[in-house]
Amino acid sequence: MLFKKTNLLDKLHLEKDRHLRNGDNVLEEVKNIFAELDKNYSRIDKNLAESSEKPRVNIFNFDKLDTERIFHIDQIKKVCIDYRLRFLDTKYFKSEIPVEAFSKIGKLEKEHNTELKGFKIIAPSKLFKLEDKDDPILFAPMGNGYYYLIHKWGKDLHPLRKLMMWPFKNVGNLIFVIVLLSYLTTLLIPNGLFSKSSSIAQFGILFFFIFKSIVAVTIFYGFALGKNFSPAIWNSKYYNA
Repeated sequence: MLFKKTNLLDKLHLEKDRHLRNGDNVLEEVKNIFAELDKNYSRIDKNLAESSEKPRVNIFNFDKLDTERIFHIDQIKKVCIDYRLRFLDTKYFKSEIPVEAFSKIGKLEKEHNTELKGFKIIAPSKLFKLEDKDDPILFAPMGNGYYYLIHKWGKDLHPLRKLMMWPFKNVGNLIFVIVLLSYLTTLLIPNGLFSKSSSIAQFGILFFFIFKSIVAVTIFYGFALGKNFSPAIWNSKYYNA
């Protein structure tokens, strides 16, 4: 015969040897990639744990920025006050920052040829002390009061959170809620509970008594636990602010 028969077993061995030789190169390349990732993630983790008294400015390539992710400090402050959130350095964040955030930081650094520092996070106060999953948002400073949104994770805030936190915005709001709550509580007290006949004077006395009770509880809660109104704590690093 002019042509030698093909031995399938020989072909399989040849193909196996070829893949093994190429696999060594691929394995080495994968090792290098992961080593570089570990190095970058360690550096990013160190930067996330840093805190500086002076505001940092990161240099971005503005042609590559997404304008939908740029926010001014006044906008951040307004949202934090409305929803009683804090805007603090990542150094104070005690929950876990997901791997996706590290990846996005690394991608941004590569795109803009820079090393990002001075990270900040919007989150509820408890996330800066306890582990939870309520809607943290990671930012990097751009300078002049502007911040670039890097990553948002966790679940969204309760739809009624803004309404529930409204009394804590200022003294006027708190007094209004206390008066309203006192009035509604007084209405729930059955007529004739303390006397045989009901009157406006009796309603007024009950209202005043309930009002004083709620004020006392509020003052105790506020002063004993060191609580303050939202405009005073949105960027405070102190637990009892």
